[in-house]
Amino acid sequence: MGKKKYSDDEQLAEVQVKEDIIAANAFPEKGKRPSVETSFHEAINYAFVVHMHPTMNNSLMCGYNSEAETKRLFGEEAMYIGYAPGYPLFMKVKAALEQYRMKYGHDPKIIFLENHGVFVNADNIEEIKTLYSHITTTIQGACKKDADFSELPVPEDVTEFLPYIRMKIGEKPMSAVIRHSKLHSHFYGSEAGFSKISGPFTPDIIVYCKAAYMYISDVDTPATILASFDRQLPAFISRYGYAPKIIVIKNYGVVAVEETAASAEIALEVYEDLMKVSYFSECFGGPRFLGAKEIAFIDNWEVENYRRQVSKGQGAASPVAQKVIIVTGAAQGFGEGIAENLVQQEANVVIADLNEERGKETAARLTSIAKKNKVLYMKVDVSDPASIQAVVNDTVKAFGGLDVFISNAGILHAGGIDEMDPAVFKKMTEVNYNAWFYCVKAASGVMKVQREANPLYTADLIQINSKSGLEGSNRNFAYAGAKFGGIGLTQSFALELAPFGIKVNSVCPGNFFDGPLWSDPQRGLFVQYLKAGKVPGAKTVDDVKKFYESKVPLQRGCMVDDVMKAVYYIISQQYETGQAVPVTGGQVMLN
Repeated sequence: MGKKKYSDDEQLAEVQVKEDIIAANAFPEKGKRPSVETSFHEAINYAFVVHMHPTMNNSLMCGYNSEAETKRLFGEEAMYIGYAPGYPLFMKVKAALEQYRMKYGHDPKIIFLENHGVFVNADNIEEIKTLYSHITTTIQGACKKDADFSELPVPEDVTEFLPYIRMKIGEKPMSAVIRHSKLHSHFYGSEAGFSKISGPFTPDIIVYCKAAYMYISDVDTPATILASFDRQLPAFISRYGYAPKIIVIKNYGVVAVEETAASAEIALEVYEDLMKVSYFSECFGGPRFLGAKEIAFIDNWEVENYRRQVSKGQGAASPVAQKVIIVTGAAQGFGEGIAENLVQQEANVVIADLNEERGKETAARLTSIAKKNKVLYMKVDVSDPASIQAVVNDTVKAFGGLDVFISNAGILHAGGIDEMDPAVFKKMTEVNYNAWFYCVKAASGVMKVQREANPLYTADLIQINSKSGLEGSNRNFAYAGAKFGGIGLTQSFALELAPFGIKVNSVCPGNFFDGPLWSDPQRGLFVQYLKAGKVPGAKTVDDVKKFYESKVPLQRGCMVDDVMKAVYYIISQQYETGQAVPVTGGQVMLN
């Protein structure tokens, strides 16, 4: 490749180089695309050629005095290459290698690339590691600068503007991840501070964060933040041709906005690395960003556009893909099944449950099957409105907003009038009835902010009710009464929230016989009903189960998949609210 003459047009030359590299693929049947840096492995005479971008290395390479400082710190043991992208970089390195070989009789083991990282070359892995450690230690020794990058709290009123930003940035709801740290506070206090993190240092930053970033300094109230954002957004898009992926907000931190939760996390991490590079570059003359010509080349470079697509992944056709969904009582049972199904359909899911140990286990398991979506556990007591509000706030901080709230948590203690302790009745009412109000109150506030940004947007509040909310239940009045009341709340909430595009519905499942609510050997309903004598003549738990199965026309208990069909119907349709959707196998039919 180094001997072939390519077009004088830089972009056309890049296409020609790409085609030659692909044509040289030894295993084309695998469908893998070779790295654009393949040519360097052929040009440099070592078994291993490792190109990385360590933060401390880039703080030197992206400083105004990088060349002089590199020669001072590393002398003749390293080679320094001025900035160039793609194929021109290869030709620069090739020419410099020829001169280096003539002078020293061998290839350099360290090649510093201005605004681009470093090549470390050796014939074994251990030496590669040793050389990288040597580079980092040397640069750190030359930059004795205190670095406290510890986290700071994200202010709670972020819920009043982040959901709006999330909706306004793209044609569909985006993921907006916010973080706040002392690193951020070092730069966001003024325009002068922001100017040090206002441009890209390397091609990678352009790929993941683009080349321009928004700065909001008017932060007296959430309203002033929104006013500044609304004022800046059209001008930003007009000037750069795209909406910002990175928004720096004084006193709040940094927001990354992307199509998926995973890509937003990556963008934020890359930008935070930019901030660290800028911070340490002050030891080497201050930050030196890429120029307009270099940015334009990378922005239009086919190779980097390809990397952008790989980073984002393929869009999913699921009705809940990348939606942000809270499910209460999701650590086990029906709730766990609902959460798992949503994760499989690429939703971002918050496992909200009082059982911290089981909740974390469930979140970890579901994270292992997630793709570009995320799963988080948050502890909640649904009988405490402050606890629910905290979960909603933390969800907004993690994802930028909230699309669906599924109120599933519930408890059941069977018993007749004479047996029921008033304290138990009160607790069941708190969890099975009051909590639905607490959930709606907390979630609807965020959803209203999103509707303000996009008048066509709709959100969903869904209560997992019960067939006991559709007909009375013998010796189970506390549970049935709360569920009946829940449907009344659903209908009333639906009327009140319809003007805000918030649909409110209940799903009324039949009995989930295989879940712990029914089958737990110590506390399950089968055991409770057997002890309470609710099933005449029943002598065993199996007798109770067969009795309840026989009452279902379709002769089986309700399953998670049955409930999910109703949930997806509710979310997908745009013309239904205030309904109680039965999923009972025909056991309870609407009049």
